[in-house]
Amino acid sequence: MNDPLASLCTLSQESDEVTITLPHIRLGGRLWGEADKPLLLALHGWLDNANSFAPLAQHLDDYRLLAIDWPGHGASQHRPGGYPLHWIDYLYDLELLIDAIVRHQPLHGVIGHSLGGIVASAYSAAFAEKAERWILIEALAPLFESPDKSKLRLRRSFDAHQRAATSQMAPKPVVLDAAVRARHKLTGLDMPWCRLILERNLQQMEGHCYWRSDPRLKLDSPMRLNFDHVSGLMQGHAGKVLAIHATTGYPLMGNVSATRAGSGNSTEHRTGDSLADSVAAWYQDLTQVRLEGDHHLHMGNHLEVAAAIKAFLA
Repeated sequence: MNDPLASLCTLSQESDEVTITLPHIRLGGRLWGEADKPLLLALHGWLDNANSFAPLAQHLDDYRLLAIDWPGHGASQHRPGGYPLHWIDYLYDLELLIDAIVRHQPLHGVIGHSLGGIVASAYSAAFAEKAERWILIEALAPLFESPDKSKLRLRRSFDAHQRAATSQMAPKPVVLDAAVRARHKLTGLDMPWCRLILERNLQQMEGHCYWRSDPRLKLDSPMRLNFDHVSGLMQGHAGKVLAIHATTGYPLMGNVSATRAGSGNSTEHRTGDSLADSVAAWYQDLTQVRLEGDHHLHMGNHLEVAAAIKAFLA
């Protein structure tokens, strides 16, 4: 049969590598599964890439899985210019990507991990109808912080970007094994999964490995939403959503506790549990499961994660 994605993706004849050219940027990715199966779109986390979904893909064989690299990650193009990056930029990437996909094939579901889940949660709050199901792994809503941190965040972000712009040097070779050990030490992610991710974030040139990730990804954004912004966006979320949490994962939305800005000059301090209850209440149709594993449980515990996803999609 004809491949419905053939006119959207440049498909490799020798591997599952794909290239998608959107009006504003070129994305790399990987595509697993037969063309006649329901399509799932996978969105990875910060500093990860499409390879992070490889362990899960082998257990979702009733579906076709398209995992993209966000701009600046993996095989995707960097955003043009030297301006600071912001997570909201990914919402527009997702808008154009989904619109391009559904012109060729219905989108059965979207899977987002960490940053990918944050983006999917925010996008689906406004456009729940764009996919039948939304699956959020170690994410439930956009990050937020108190408005009184805005000035310091802006100063620190611009200072960091200025330093980075004035200290640019020629790229240095990277030793893959050393990079794997460093990521393992920093994140606790198992070494094989560190290697799988890092191999895609590196490129070979003249016998050496070099980073191909956008260095701006490691610099703080100049602005973050506050609780009222996030609440206003997320309340009344109409999508059908599965949220998968890890037993030893990250705190909800990066906050063990949070100070919510209220109307006027009032504030309300919320613990992690009360915050989780408030966030869950924003959703009209939310299923939550907690599975054994860490923040990357879709890699380390891919069997149980795949089973939960298949049960939700059935």
